[in-house]
Amino acid sequence: SIVIYMESIGDAHTFLSAAREVALTKPVIVIKAGRTAAAAKAAASHTGSLAGSDEVLDAAFRRCGVLRVNSISDLFDMADILAKQPNPKGRRLTILTNAGGPGVLATDSLILGDGELAELAPASISALNEVLPSTWSHGNPIDIIGDAPPERYAKAIELVANDPQSDGLLVILTPQSMTDPAATAAKIAPYANISGKPILASWMGADNVAEGTDILNKAGIPTFAYPDMAVKAFNYMWHYSYNLKGIYETPSLPEESAGAVPARELAEKIIAGARAAGRTILTESESKQLISAYRIPTVETLIAQEESSAVQIAGKIGFPVVLKLHSETITHKTDVGGVQLNLQNEQEVRTAWKQIKDSVTAKAGLAHFQGVTVQPMIKPDGYEIIIGSSVDAQFGPVLLFGSGGQLVEVYKDRALALPPLNTTLARRMMEQTKIYKALLGVRGRKAVDMAALEILLVRFSTLVIEQPWIKEIDINPLIASGERILALDARVVLHDNGTQRLPTPAIRPYPIRYVSEWKMKNSTSVAIRPIRPEDEPQMVKFHESLSARSVFLRYLEDVSVKLRVSHERLIKNCFIDYDREMALVVECKEQGKKEIIGVARMKKVPLKNEAQFALIVGDQLQGQGLGKELLQRLLAVAHDEKIGQLSAHILLENDQGIRLCESLGFKILRRAEDNFIKAVMDLI
Repeated sequence: SIVIYMESIGDAHTFLSAAREVALTKPVIVIKAGRTAAAAKAAASHTGSLAGSDEVLDAAFRRCGVLRVNSISDLFDMADILAKQPNPKGRRLTILTNAGGPGVLATDSLILGDGELAELAPASISALNEVLPSTWSHGNPIDIIGDAPPERYAKAIELVANDPQSDGLLVILTPQSMTDPAATAAKIAPYANISGKPILASWMGADNVAEGTDILNKAGIPTFAYPDMAVKAFNYMWHYSYNLKGIYETPSLPEESAGAVPARELAEKIIAGARAAGRTILTESESKQLISAYRIPTVETLIAQEESSAVQIAGKIGFPVVLKLHSETITHKTDVGGVQLNLQNEQEVRTAWKQIKDSVTAKAGLAHFQGVTVQPMIKPDGYEIIIGSSVDAQFGPVLLFGSGGQLVEVYKDRALALPPLNTTLARRMMEQTKIYKALLGVRGRKAVDMAALEILLVRFSTLVIEQPWIKEIDINPLIASGERILALDARVVLHDNGTQRLPTPAIRPYPIRYVSEWKMKNSTSVAIRPIRPEDEPQMVKFHESLSARSVFLRYLEDVSVKLRVSHERLIKNCFIDYDREMALVVECKEQGKKEIIGVARMKKVPLKNEAQFALIVGDQLQGQGLGKELLQRLLAVAHDEKIGQLSAHILLENDQGIRLCESLGFKILRRAEDNFIKAVMDLI
């Protein structure tokens, strides 16, 4: 493990990139000082900087797979445990004990830490009935009774170790008159390596059980003085595993999302217009046009600068309607009495106009009143959600999702995440909130279309990344029901025109600048673009289509299809950090289906201003100029990234690859004792 005591994160972008690179193969465990204002001030006195938002830091650690702990003892406990035991696949724990009290207390700690008590499979209960006294608990926690000899412990563990409904096992021993802690530990030690799930132990009794704890620790079973400490460790473990899985779980790419492009030019025009007028606040109408440009559905909103116009528009839309303040300077309309709901007729519209104008004039001044917006009254038949973004001093844009409406600050049911999002990360963000369970359908309500909500969050994160002049944005409320998802209000605040440097995302987004169309020699159009996590299924098919010869020339050795298409390998190839490597894929669309027909990859050499590349083209499409085009594009990326040298190792028998490099100006370096050459190009 890498164990870190942290006072400040420094360069957030670089730290997250490095942590993400390491986290999949080596645990990174952090304890962060300065969670309270007083502690942060104390840390700043000798580090020179204050810590950033603690809640944002949690979101950042989740995103890069870092395990955050809260005490020094936790720091070293988790380093020990993760070295000895596998990560649990879920949050369900089986507790086996010879005393009821510790089992119940362990259950409390588990549930309070968001873990779950595993429900024993019927087969496990039947098997336990055969070997345990009739007075055993007949459920989880499994109380095997205080007189349990070592053999009973061992037999019970053997029967429940592989229960499919359990993700981990905690064994508790309390020293009683008939208990033999050392002998029991010796019987349990052989179960230290249960396939795919951790086993933890709590031998209570301090010096009286020291021999037993020593046996367990030497066998690789972590031990704890008290059950609640063991449960705390298990909860850390499944949270850590859950976050890692979320980072590298293959997201979906719905067909409409794959092909649709946001109206970036329209969005940029709206923002540019406000900036040209010297405004940092978009009107509600402009804000809704902006989010509509990114295909976020919103309610029709029309501007009325006169009372008569408001009446006319309301009649056209159809009653009931809503009137809201139209202002270029005020964003929180309810604070100045700027919202009138459920207006049923012309007279109510006229009255509402006067009330809004009078209230704004009294509370802010007449200059802040530029009319009203008129929109249909939407029945509140769904859940009110807020999605938003603001800028953190260290991490740049940060996304928010949670319970919305007027009481958003009261409920404070929210989750934060760093952009960019994909559908998996969007779902994981929602899962952290209380409203998430309601969205799945409760009390007879129809479930919200969660796939559509995931896509909406992905679009929102794209908007935040692609429009860096946005300082704050929120959609509140976003109505979500089984029938629709609709934005009823939106608020956008821009950075001041005098801003010298716009914030950038802490995680580098998808580099759309390298996406373009190209024609092969046979006139077939293809798309050449950076790889993305959603490409994993296509990459499987691509590898399955390659000949053994092509594979050998690409990898300089034979690599089986099974190994090349394994999820563990492909996540490293598809879930890349664009700061550290670039992979370009060639995508061909035939008969409505997209397939990858070529890949070129360039990876930076750690601690050097160099990068190495390799490329491969599908057997059926070799000779179409793809290899040369891909290598030329990698050279362009290398220039953009200011890489000093680009190189590759090529087998001597790969004449085509060597000729390609020579044609583009690479130096060919040969050594008599090698069966390959090194192609090198100095770029700086």
